[in-house]
Amino acid sequence: MLVVKVNGKAHKVDVTPDTPLLWVLRDHLGLTGTKYSCGMALCGACTVHVGGEAVRSCITPVSTAAGKMITTIEGVGVTRTGKAVQKAWRDLDVVQCGYCQSGQIMSAAALLARNTTPSDADIDSAMAGTLCRCATYLRIRAAIKEAAKAAGASA
Repeated sequence: MLVVKVNGKAHKVDVTPDTPLLWVLRDHLGLTGTKYSCGMALCGACTVHVGGEAVRSCITPVSTAAGKMITTIEGVGVTRTGKAVQKAWRDLDVVQCGYCQSGQIMSAAALLARNTTPSDADIDSAMAGTLCRCATYLRIRAAIKEAAKAAGASA
């Protein structure tokens, strides 16, 4: 039995320590906003925050996340930065098909939590490996810049 703290709430889960965090979130806790795609940490659709860092939950054993704060797409909007990112995504119509967007938002929120004024190079570096088959990369970059302004203005 492991205890994981997800979106501010502690949960006891009866899984083996090597169970991927993704499956604990989706199958045991019902948090289906985090998506499964490649299963090899190559696409970023499964990105969540563990201890404030963006991680690929499909390859992260739940045992390495136990005892740390885990934030999913369902909980990211409670922070000023997460709320600003979600608003920018809506305002700029970033989403096309939407499948990758929870991973995109989680990666963007992690970037802005540590860098409130990212350059294009910073954005490209932080978002590398978070793939969008619809190629909304220009809208993603614009939304990150908009969210940075909004989050900074509300500080």
